This record gives sequence, C-alpha cells and structure tokens, in this order.
Amino acid sequence: MPDSPGHDHAPLSLDPSAAVLLERRFDLADADATDAFGARFAHALDSLRAKVAQTSAQNRDAPPFHGLHVQLHGDLGAGKTSLVRATLRALGHTGRVRSPTYTLVEPYTVATPCGELQLYHFDLYRFSDPAEWADSGFREYFAQDAVCLVEWPQRAGGLLGIPDLVFSLEPDASGEGRVLTAYAYSASGKACLERC
Repeated sequence: MPDSPGHDHAPLSLDPSAAVLLERRFDLADADATDAFGARFAHALDSLRAKVAQTSAQNRDAPPFHGLHVQLHGDLGAGKTSLVRATLRALGHTGRVRSPTYTLVEPYTVATPCGELQLYHFDLYRFSDPAEWADSGFREYFAQDAVCLVEWPQRAGGLLGIPDLVFSLEPDASGEGRVLTAYAYSASGKACLERC
C-alpha cells in the first residue's frame, strides 16, 4: 500500500484552495480486501475519536471531535456502498445497511468505546441539479458531530464544501479488483487516513 504526499494535485473538482495533505493508494483485490479496508477505516475513526476525547479531557481548550465529512467517488458498481457497509459492520452495526439511492440518506447510530457515534450515509445519484442539495435540508447533518459518508457528491456541485477525506474507487488493471485512492484535506482527515 504505497504512501505518497499528494500536494501537487487534487483528484476531483474541489475548491482550488483545497490542498491535499496526504494521499494514499490501497489495492483492494476482492470483496474481502474491501471489507478489511472498511474495518481499518472504522478502527481509525474510533482511534481518532479516542485521541480527541483524551486531549479534550487533558486540555479544556482542545477542540472536541466535530465529525468527519467523507466523499466517495466512483462509477456505478465501483464499491462505494460496499465500503460503507464494511465500515458500519466494523463499527458494530448489526442491522441491515441499505443503499440510500431512493431515501437519499440513511442514518445510523453505533455504540463505540468513546460513546455513541452518528453516521449518515448519503447517495446523491438521483440529484439532477445542485440546488436540490440546498433544498433538501441535509446541511444540518454536516453541522453535527457526525460522520457523513457521501456517494455521488459531485451532484451537489460545490455546495458540500471541502471534505475531510475523499475515497476514489476505480477498477484495477485486471478488472477483478479495485484501487482506492484516498485524499485527506483536513487535519482530522489526515489523522484518520494515517491510521488506515
């Protein structure tokens, strides 16, 4: 799993002021590898929240965990929902994980060692106009201390703002597996990606 600094380019049409703080590439040969990455990402979230909680307990001026905004890019069938499902399972969610294609968002609450964690899984594929994002009332989800996982974020135009993390999924050269390229755009995103 090569690790490279990605300071010279942005993977997507984000705000030009968005600087990539860390870029990593992960080869996901099969569904088990996708599940394993989802588990590492879940562990990274737990670890990040634990570190922030510890720092806040030691220093009242330290900022608390303010959630994470993760954008998932890739064509239909690239494995975006599979990755979200694997992450939720690794965080302890035992119920059904639905693709929010029709509902647009599926909320989840998981119990973790650092307390309850709210996750919102968005699928904006059916949006045909970025204004639909503004009209949907979803902005409030991003103001909470939650993890927001967004499939098809480009359908909201630039209204989502700069994410903490971007996971870009593409088929590998063999066509059997996937390549996940992860980009961190914030200190929280970088700290999380370093733990993956």
